[in-house]
Order: sequence, then structure tokens, then C-alpha cells
Amino acid sequence: MQAASENFIVKWWNKLQLFPAGDRLFSFALGHIAPYSGSISARVEALSPGHARVSIKDRRKVRNHLKSIHAIALINLGEIATGLAVLSTIPDTMRGILLGIEAEYVKKARGKLTATAKFGLSSEIDDNSPVKVTAELIDEAGEVVARVHATWLLGYKK
Repeated sequence: MQAASENFIVKWWNKLQLFPAGDRLFSFALGHIAPYSGSISARVEALSPGHARVSIKDRRKVRNHLKSIHAIALINLGEIATGLAVLSTIPDTMRGILLGIEAEYVKKARGKLTATAKFGLSSEIDDNSPVKVTAELIDEAGEVVARVHATWLLGYKK
């Protein structure tokens, strides 16, 4: 299977990049479409087929009682990054649904965090194919604070 050269998500990302704050517009729209994901105010910094880079700022609403970024906010950031990496790759005739997610917490997360995920579409992908994607979450010092492993179920839209 080959992905469309520019699917709906990539097309809108590219269109909005023509505007001065295109990444912010895209990020706002994403948060509006997926309100829970929008709760961490993630900013999509880069998006191309099979690649997503998404960041969050360290603010009170994403912190825990230990004054670090909450574990669930980290998972949410990883889910957004892996989801965009997958959804930017598959053709518009397919959809992805999160089947499972797990995280490795390496160190306390403080400051701006950036999650990067990559996904390559395999020729073996068919209807109801599970795929695993990992997002690595890095702090401002360039150190890994967490890895989020997501399993997405790819299938054709009915």
C-alpha cells in the first residue's frame, strides 16, 4: 500500500504554513477537534508524512504536586505526536484508532518538552492492522524524560 502524497492532515498543515502563525492555527484547530488532547495546549512544530514534532510548555495546568509535568500530560503529548505521525502517512480512505498506550518515565519532566514520532507505512498494512509507534519526549537540555509507545489500529473508513 502506498500513502497519498498529501493527505488531508498534511494538506491543511501545509496550507496554514502560508500564514505567519500557521503552526499555532493548526495546533488550535487540532485542540478544538480533539478537546481532551487540546487540554495540554500542545503546539505542533513540524509535520510531514510519517513525522511529527509536538511541544508543550511547562505551565501550572500540566503540573503535578511535585512541580513537574504530570505523567498523563506526558502520555497525552506522546499520543498526539504518534497519532499525527501515523495519520499524516495513511491515505484519506483509512483511519487510525488508538488501541493501547504505555510510557517509560526516565526522569522528572520540567520546562518545555518536545515529542518526536516517526512512522513508516509498511506494504503489509491492511484493514484492521495494528502498528506500534514510539514518541521520544525530550526536555530543553536535550535529555529524554519519557518514551511513549502507542499501538494504533489502522483500517478503512466504513
